[in-house]
Amino acid sequence: MKRSHLAGEFKALLFTLPALVPLTLFWFIPLGYVAYLSLTEWDFMSPDKLFVGLENYRSLFGDPAFYQSLRVSLLFCLGSVLPVIAIGLSLALLFNRKMRGGTVYRLLMFSPWVTPTVAVSIVWSWIYEPEVGLANSALRAIGLDGIRWLEDPQWALVGVLIVTVWKSAGWCMIFYLVAIRNIPSDLLEAAELDGAGSVQTFKNVTLPLISPTTFFLVIVQVIQALQAYDQINVLTQGGPAGSTRTLLYLYYQSAFDAYRIGEASSVAITLVIGCVLLSLVSFFVGRRTVHYS
Repeated sequence: MKRSHLAGEFKALLFTLPALVPLTLFWFIPLGYVAYLSLTEWDFMSPDKLFVGLENYRSLFGDPAFYQSLRVSLLFCLGSVLPVIAIGLSLALLFNRKMRGGTVYRLLMFSPWVTPTVAVSIVWSWIYEPEVGLANSALRAIGLDGIRWLEDPQWALVGVLIVTVWKSAGWCMIFYLVAIRNIPSDLLEAAELDGAGSVQTFKNVTLPLISPTTFFLVIVQVIQALQAYDQINVLTQGGPAGSTRTLLYLYYQSAFDAYRIGEASSVAITLVIGCVLLSLVSFFVGRRTVHYS
């Protein structure tokens, strides 16, 4: 029995090797090197790295810019994940119905996801142009004053969030559409025979059965929100006054603007730990709330 058990474990290890090798080479080893750099002082140029221990972390956690970036990152997560999930689900429910041109509409809604983020952000920077941009032209057409979307600290993060939600909602829609269409029709028919209305059917049948998809999308969207960079760099460069500077953008500025690699690496390690913790929280919450069919 022991030999057969060991043989089974060895076969399982062989099957996982094709994934473990690149994961080790391109994730674990670089992550370990970054963790080492976070304990050093290095300017990216000199051949020597001065070991300073936890000094970079002490400096980071004593820096007000870190807490501002952390706050912006959390706001960015909440402001992008929740609307993306809600809009994606709403679009899926809408396009699940038989309608003329439904395939074309689904393609149009999904197209922002496959468009490069840099290209999308450049187009939106034109839309946000204060004087002749489409956004302010629409506001003036209904009698409202224009907004300096990317220049006002109160609106800059909102502007970046609009771009992010617009780009990602169609991607979530596709996942929800597949999940909804995989719901057994006999369950929906049973709910209808029991006299359940559309709202009750959605609440008691559809929503529980698509909860695994919701669980997956929340985790993926949280990680993507914490790693958002392209749209921030193109639209605001972390400004104005740091109002759109996330932890990842703080890492970029520390590493490639100030050439403080040790401090930047400490930001990167903190960000990785944050992603892991948020994923674990989402996982344990999801295990309690997800209903598997």
